[in-house]
Amino acid sequence: MIYRFRVILDHDNKDDIFRDIEIRKTDTFEDLHNTITQSFGFEGSEMASFYVSNDQWEQGQEIALFDMGEPDSQMMNETILEDVVDEDNTKLIYIYDFLNMWTFLVELGEIVEEAHGTDYPNLLFVCGQVPTEAPEKQFEADKEYEDSEASYRLDDYDELNFDEHWN
Repeated sequence: MIYRFRVILDHDNKDDIFRDIEIRKTDTFEDLHNTITQSFGFEGSEMASFYVSNDQWEQGQEIALFDMGEPDSQMMNETILEDVVDEDNTKLIYIYDFLNMWTFLVELGEIVEEAHGTDYPNLLFVCGQVPTEAPEKQFEADKEYEDSEASYRLDDYDELNFDEHWN
C-alpha cells in the first residue's frame, strides 16, 4: 500500500508552499525525511525530527534522525511509517535544521494501491517556491516573555540596582 502525504511549509506568507508525496507504508521515517528534503531542495545533512501530532497540531512523540540519548526515543531509520501513521493518526510535524527551524506540517491524505511501473517514493505535485531563509517562528514562551512586564532590555541594567561587588 502507498501513503500519499501533503507536506506544507509552515510559514506566515500568503503563498502556499507544499509538496504531495507518495511513499510505501513499509518505508522508514528516514525514507520520508530524505524524500521531503529532496523535494524542497535541501541537502538533507542537517538535524531533523518528526513529531507525532494530533488534530490541533500539538507536538507529541519524537522520531529523531540521530540518537540524542533520550530515553524512549525512536529513530527514523528504525521506525516504519505504518507503525505510527494510519487512518486514525494522520498528522506529523517535521522540523529540519534546528538552527533555522524549517517547520513542515505533514498529513496523510489517502492510502492507495501501488501502481505498477511507478518508482517510490514519488513526488506527485509541487506548489510554490521555497524561500531562501526559514520563516521566522514566534513561540508561545516568546509571546509570554514579550507581554510580561519583566521583559528587560540590556539598557535597563543600571536601573536594576545590582551590587556589582557582591562577593
